[in-house]
Amino acid sequence: MPALSSPSLAGSRWVLPFLGAVTFLTAIGNIGLVSVMPAIGRMLRIPDFLVAGIFSVSALTWAVSSPFWVSRIGRAGPAFYIRAGLVGFVLSMGGCALSVELGLLALLPPVATFGCFAVLRSVYGLLGSAAATATQALVAARTEGAQRTHAIAGLAGALSLGTIIGPAIAPALMIDPLGPLGPMLGFALLGALALAGSWLFLPAASPVTATASTDPDAPTMTDVWRSKAIGRHLNFGLLLCSAQAINLYTIGFVIIDRMPTGAAAAQQMIGIAMTAGAISALLAQWGLVRLLSLSPRTMMRAGAALACAGNAVAMLGGVGAAAAGFALASFGYGLARPGFSAAASLAGSAKEQVGIASAITLISGASITLPPILASMAYQGWRPAPFAIAAAICGALLLDHLVRTPSGPAIVHDER
Repeated sequence: MPALSSPSLAGSRWVLPFLGAVTFLTAIGNIGLVSVMPAIGRMLRIPDFLVAGIFSVSALTWAVSSPFWVSRIGRAGPAFYIRAGLVGFVLSMGGCALSVELGLLALLPPVATFGCFAVLRSVYGLLGSAAATATQALVAARTEGAQRTHAIAGLAGALSLGTIIGPAIAPALMIDPLGPLGPMLGFALLGALALAGSWLFLPAASPVTATASTDPDAPTMTDVWRSKAIGRHLNFGLLLCSAQAINLYTIGFVIIDRMPTGAAAAQQMIGIAMTAGAISALLAQWGLVRLLSLSPRTMMRAGAALACAGNAVAMLGGVGAAAAGFALASFGYGLARPGFSAAASLAGSAKEQVGIASAITLISGASITLPPILASMAYQGWRPAPFAIAAAICGALLLDHLVRTPSGPAIVHDER
């Protein structure tokens, strides 16, 4: 594998921790914004479905743009695009704050405010997908075998930790005189600090640059997905992440409908359930994986089994069953998501890593565009439907993984 252009940075022990910190900070901002947007939407008199649509548009932009970055990351290097993602994060948060302020001052009507907000969030969807792909590629370039599995699990844990912290601090940032602008401006400041830190901790170039730029036939995202050795793990990930999105985006409605005291009292229970789910995922990624040194294959199988069991528990009825089942399923997703990412990465060659990273990034966005909407529609006709659909998906993934003979390079990390 070609050497880095900067030997001092090549050996830096701070690159992977910095990537974890960036993942953590952007998760705080994105999930924190999700937690306060319903209240902001009501202040601006934007219909609820349009508030939800803002994030769907951003996710769609993320998914559609992912394949675009494969060859470009190879030419400019991952560090450039990680910085581009941070620039997009800062511009998105700062611009959204400006659009909200204009809406509150009645200088923009609600629909125009929604349009500005959606466009600015899509800026992050566009550049954020580049940063996520570049991060995955940089991790693959700097790690091998078990170290890569642990690094990917560590990044997933940073994401889970951010989903815990974000909703907790976002309301606290809504202070006078900033009000609803506080969270967005605060998150923009965190992004600016991370951008400044990137010039200290990220390498000027990476092995990915040298590999991809000298090979005009470097595999695209479509090429790696068609590979049997890699594609089966990506297909697993797409279905698994779709099941998780179904759980995440319907659990609030389920708890409200199962609580006899109304939506206001249910809000606290929703927060408890979502926090418990995020903590469960974090324990899986930062605790169990490192404690037992699990292989990607074991993480995928155990994760799918636990997610299936959690959804089965949630189908039993009652608020307690919904919350407990959601937490158990989240533990399973917390195992399986870094498992399939590591499995796909370890099954590919060095020149396939950027394509694999792009596919994993696409999965993150594509899984939250359509599946939650379909599950919500099914929920209107049959209350256990979201859990039943997610359980069926996870059960099918587990069965397929148990009966199918693996092909291609081994992914168990003590073998590679």
